[in-house]
Amino acid sequence: MTHNNGSMLIGSSPELTAVLRAARLVAMTDAPVLIQGESGTGKELLATNVHRESRRRDNPMITVNCAALPENLAESLLYGHRKGAFTGAISDQPGFIPQAHGGTLFLDEIGELPLAVQAKLLRFLESGECQSVGHAACHRLDVRVIAATNRDLAAEVAAGRFREDLFYRLNVVPLQLPPLRERASDIHELLHHYTAQVAERYALNMPRYSTQSLQHLQDYAWPGNVRELRNLCERVVILGGGRDIQPENLPQEIRQPQPRNSQGSGFNLPPEGVRLDELEVTLIRQALVQTDGNRSRAARLLGLTRDTFLYRLKKYAIE
Repeated sequence: MTHNNGSMLIGSSPELTAVLRAARLVAMTDAPVLIQGESGTGKELLATNVHRESRRRDNPMITVNCAALPENLAESLLYGHRKGAFTGAISDQPGFIPQAHGGTLFLDEIGELPLAVQAKLLRFLESGECQSVGHAACHRLDVRVIAATNRDLAAEVAAGRFREDLFYRLNVVPLQLPPLRERASDIHELLHHYTAQVAERYALNMPRYSTQSLQHLQDYAWPGNVRELRNLCERVVILGGGRDIQPENLPQEIRQPQPRNSQGSGFNLPPEGVRLDELEVTLIRQALVQTDGNRSRAARLLGLTRDTFLYRLKKYAIE
């Protein structure tokens, strides 16, 4: 499944092929789709492919990052509002859902949607009716909903952070994108594709990966998945265009991956011990860097609720 602009999900591994096959089948229907997978696996790209393979391809696909919706404005942004409906509503505004009429609404990071808004979304999914803030009447809309998350929504339901009825309504056709470490046979193809793409964009010569470098790249766990690999290709082309890429030209985390201990923990306590508060501050700062300052995503990286994460930011005076 490819974009009209040539973008595609790269790979021929059985793990990815199975997902693409299911996506092609569901694209021919109007059933809701729930795409799950780790950050960087290509969830938005898969959603776009489903839209462009569907009968709705000539109509809009509206993408909404649920994590970026201010809780007090989420309903207005999704459903629209009437002039004067609330302070600051100086004109009528269409919401994201009405803008997607006839097309597809892609709700990225659906797990971040406030519970109050989840209830209204469920009503829309069941009835197709949309009521803008400040309007008494409902309007029936033709919108196909695709949602995506890197959370385990079943676990979120069990924890009371996501509505069970909404989960089952969205989870009609689940698509689970595998992490890159589970489809390592695609790494060489991805390296070639993104390296060639970046070299063409910057008008630079393609570097050549040595056998040893390829082995390191094959063995690496890729916690950032395809996004991390793509970023690496860009760095390699810019710094090593036309050269032979040896292991010493690769980032240290790829040359010398941290060993995993037998208990599955990512951390070994050093003999001299640690200052737990200093370690916590370091991990919080690293999570913010990895997510470009997105606090909701940083909280998920650390296994914390957003409120707990915000409390720790305040506790340690982290900006």
